[in-house]
Amino acid sequence: MIRGIGPVMAGRIVNLFGLETIDTIEKDPERLRDVPGIGPKRIARIKQAWEEQREIKDIMLFLQSHSVTTTYAVKIYKTYEKDAIKVVREDPYRLAEDIYGIGFRTADQIAQNLGVEKESLSRVMSGLQYVLSQKADDGHVYLPRETLIAEAREILEVEEPPIQQAIDELARKEAIRVEEDAIYLAPFYYAEIGIANRLTHLLEIPSPHVPLEVIERCLARLEQQMQMDFAEAQCEAIRIAVTHKAVILTGGPGTGKTTTTIGMLRIFEQLGRRVVLAAPTGRAAKRLSETTGREAKTIHRLLEFSPQDMGFKRNAENPLPADVVILDEVSMVDLVLMNQLIKAVPLDATLILVGDVDQLPSVGAGNVLRDLIASERMPLIRLTEIFRQAQQSLIVMNAHRINQGKPPQLTGSADRDFFFIEEEDPDQAAELICDLVTRRLPDHYGWDPIDDIQVLCPMRRGRVGSEHLNQRLQESLNPNAEMLPRGGRQFRLGDKVMQIRNNYDYEVFNGDIGRITAVDPVEQLVTVTYPEKPVTYDLADLNELVPAYAITIHKSQGSEYRVVVMPLLTQHYMMLQRNLLYTAITRAKEFVVIVGTKRAMNIAIRNNRVTQRYTNLDDRLKHAGRTESPPEDLEPDQLSLL
Repeated sequence: MIRGIGPVMAGRIVNLFGLETIDTIEKDPERLRDVPGIGPKRIARIKQAWEEQREIKDIMLFLQSHSVTTTYAVKIYKTYEKDAIKVVREDPYRLAEDIYGIGFRTADQIAQNLGVEKESLSRVMSGLQYVLSQKADDGHVYLPRETLIAEAREILEVEEPPIQQAIDELARKEAIRVEEDAIYLAPFYYAEIGIANRLTHLLEIPSPHVPLEVIERCLARLEQQMQMDFAEAQCEAIRIAVTHKAVILTGGPGTGKTTTTIGMLRIFEQLGRRVVLAAPTGRAAKRLSETTGREAKTIHRLLEFSPQDMGFKRNAENPLPADVVILDEVSMVDLVLMNQLIKAVPLDATLILVGDVDQLPSVGAGNVLRDLIASERMPLIRLTEIFRQAQQSLIVMNAHRINQGKPPQLTGSADRDFFFIEEEDPDQAAELICDLVTRRLPDHYGWDPIDDIQVLCPMRRGRVGSEHLNQRLQESLNPNAEMLPRGGRQFRLGDKVMQIRNNYDYEVFNGDIGRITAVDPVEQLVTVTYPEKPVTYDLADLNELVPAYAITIHKSQGSEYRVVVMPLLTQHYMMLQRNLLYTAITRAKEFVVIVGTKRAMNIAIRNNRVTQRYTNLDDRLKHAGRTESPPEDLEPDQLSLL
């Protein structure tokens, strides 16, 4: 933790002073001259750094005395500075609210050691917020009261009366909202209402009238420019987009969704409309830009997020300078982010939502695309015809077969783009996947094993989960000696890594993938280069990065890869669902290899049960009544913490 001292120098110091190391640095730093390689300048630097780290040392010792890991000591200090120990002593549950990575259980362990009673109001309130946050991570916008109480009783080991009291107090403080039987964390409640209100208001304003003959002339000119004939379904989709305020365009691979989107964009441009393009992730925005030939931004960049103000500059008072907003990959947009976007859409503008409703829902809370479709408030354009060119791809055809509940075609010519390799043993499957990624596919097809091939896993855990496969693939693909250890992981120069939470200070977001391009073990810094820019992480924030040689299918949403390699075994039983398999296959542009058993595949295909998420957006939209608006001071800093 002392910048300027790397592992080698640290070893020399400890070898010389042993258990007296800390006392020596703190009370008699001049003795460091006795360590080979340390001169006056470095001693001065160590003295300065030690003063800065003294508070962190005290926090670490305090946490250790309460049997808590010291991994987050730096973050605690960065958050509270000199008040850190005071805050932890007086209200340890604030740690769970304020610091990423410290959950309720860790804060509760400290509180219990400090003598906080199990039925303490602050403990039960924190526990209730923890349950609601955990369920939001599973996609739920709210919980029924009985479900929340049952979950809280199990975690807190208390009876119902203190839980009811804590619910009342949280509601009084407006940390939660209670609506009949539904209990929301406040940001989710206001996000759901915000979307329903804004979309209802948007739909009330008439769309600019465009004569049908003008649309037909524009279509004819567009077909001439693009040197193609649109299918009738695509033409009708474009007509609907031009004549309505908000529409949804959905369809599977090979059905012309992208071409239809381009057609809509070009028609609006012919009509003199200002069009902006957006997608949830940097990778999805880049792909949208490449396919349309126009600039596309992530939602955060489109809305001009300001890290200084912790808020979006674009909102209802300062809307986007646009006549048409086209949002791609809507299936992966969660409730909170959709609310921020829709607030910034001008009320006289047109909103086009594009996505595949049969894919997995968003990682965050809500089921926005399904709810919007279920509400029937917006015209739905569903493209179903698979174009002849796409029919030549087994990836496309098998994705549609799986979506229809049919087994995929697993045989064909040697140059086909879809392969299945039978392997029942998890260890052998892991070995085979590593061999495919590191040797067989690169040798035979010339693909880069890191940039072109992506392993997608149903789960993180297990022998063929993303965590184990990442260890194996890192050792095989990047045995680089230059690295920085952190929290049981090694961050190596050249590693492929993924950001796993929104970090507004660094302006990188959940799911962004980059490569480690610099490692400084002395200064304790790691630089990751993303498609948009390089970002330098200090030691405290490295827990936001994970290796990305293998990632979960959920984390792959909105992305495309040249090659997808996927384990599919019955040890993934809990996650074997049709939309999971469908999502994984449709991430591949050129090639798919599935390693596993036909039994696991058949289980997934038969399981078409879409996991129920507690959400009321469709119901609010159906009734279209104006409901309570969010308070003015509820801004993205509160939302992003969730």
